[in-house]
Amino acid sequence: MTQPETPPAVQGPLFPAYRNGAPSSTAQTEKRRNAAETVLWILVILGLSVLVLQGTGYVKLFALQSKAALIGLTVIALALIMAAAYSYLQSVKLRAAMQRLTEQQRRKRQRVTLPDQEGEAKAPESLSEEDEAWTEQVRFSAVIEERQRLARELHDAVSQQLFAISMTATAVSRTLEKDWERAKRQVQLIEEMASVAQSEMRALLLHLRPIHLDGKNLSQALHSLIDELKLKVPMKITLEADPTIMLDTEAEDHLFRIAQEALSNTLRHSKAENLNIYLQHAGAYVRLTLQDNGVGFNLEEKKQTSYGLLTMEERVNVLGGSLKLITSPGNGVLIDIWVPASGHDGGGILPNGSDRTNGQHRTTY
Repeated sequence: MTQPETPPAVQGPLFPAYRNGAPSSTAQTEKRRNAAETVLWILVILGLSVLVLQGTGYVKLFALQSKAALIGLTVIALALIMAAAYSYLQSVKLRAAMQRLTEQQRRKRQRVTLPDQEGEAKAPESLSEEDEAWTEQVRFSAVIEERQRLARELHDAVSQQLFAISMTATAVSRTLEKDWERAKRQVQLIEEMASVAQSEMRALLLHLRPIHLDGKNLSQALHSLIDELKLKVPMKITLEADPTIMLDTEAEDHLFRIAQEALSNTLRHSKAENLNIYLQHAGAYVRLTLQDNGVGFNLEEKKQTSYGLLTMEERVNVLGGSLKLITSPGNGVLIDIWVPASGHDGGGILPNGSDRTNGQHRTTY
């Protein structure tokens, strides 16, 4: 089984520098950063609230009197763009810090010696403390990386939709009295863009669900997730999950996140009417399959740039499993995932065609 790629280490406000056991002045920076993030999220929530109220008819957002609302949408879009830029700069710093921390860890391990019986007792204890600190930093790094990814997606998807809504609404105010038919078409376009923005937000909110399954097994957790989605989206979603499947915590967490990612991609891009999900035993493996009847896509153009696909592949790799993805324009998407069941190493060729020889998986497209 290959080891997961280590996420970048955290630096900056979340990990202030310590001197003689006391935190440095970066505590003030942390407070300012938290305040800025709070303001940004308040703007986002307010903007989405306005869109929801408009969609239900409680607010006539695009009347001539609503210039304040248009200004508000523009401010929200600009705030999200600034947040994404800030996250990008932080990610550059995080990667540099990770490289330094990795080198420091390697050097420390090289210096560990066992000169005598006393030293033999102390060295493993020191190494254990280092490993514990390393694990803690990696955990926080993963959290920061996920935040940055969400910020990027907010910028690339939702903020662009909001900005387009703002510009189109401004055009409506100029053409309403001169060309009524054109103004009607512009309002229809605004409604379509607002609907897309809502779909984008639903998809992003999937990633904010806690990774812990709250005492449920994977089958129960998937049923809870799907039942919740059915109340919010018009898509017909069918889930068949074997309730007897029991995996270790890591495998369940990874498979649950993979299902979330696939659902997110389907909601945002597929335009599908139906989505079928299957979780079942397959000999020495557990198989997770997701298939929709949407528009599909050209995999050769997208597989190198899709963060979601890369994330799913990395999670499958951690579990020593395999992922097969079949799609083409107009033919929907099929995702077929096999991971070893508890107590099995899963060597050899899998039924979905992927090679598991020598503990390595191969993703098949």
